[in-house]
Amino acid sequence: MRRYCLALDLVEDAKLIEEYKLYHQSVWPEIKESIRLSGIEDMEIYLTCNRLFMIMEVNESFSFEAKGAADMVNPKVQEWESLMWKFQQALPGAKPGEKWIMTDRIFKL
Repeated sequence: MRRYCLALDLVEDAKLIEEYKLYHQSVWPEIKESIRLSGIEDMEIYLTCNRLFMIMEVNESFSFEAKGAADMVNPKVQEWESLMWKFQQALPGAKPGEKWIMTDRIFKL
C-alpha cells in the first residue's frame, strides 16, 4: 500500500472553517463512493489553524491521473469540488486551479 500526504489552505475565516468542518462530518455518499472506487483505501484530513493535511493510503490500482479523469465526468464530484472552493485557497506556489499539493516526506522513524 502506498501513502500520500497533501496540503491545502482554507480561507482564514473562523465561520467558513467551521462550515467546512461540518461538511466533512457528513461527506456526501457519492463523494465517498468515488474515493473508494478510485483505489483509495483510507483517507484522513487534519486541520491546524487554516492549513489542511490529507493522508491517503491507496492500493495498486490508484493513480492521480485516473482519479482526476473520473472526477471530471462525475457531476456530483464536480458539484462538491465547486462548493469546497468557497472554503479553500491554494497554497503559495500552486498552479492556477490546483488544490491539494503533494508534500515531501523529510523524516521517517
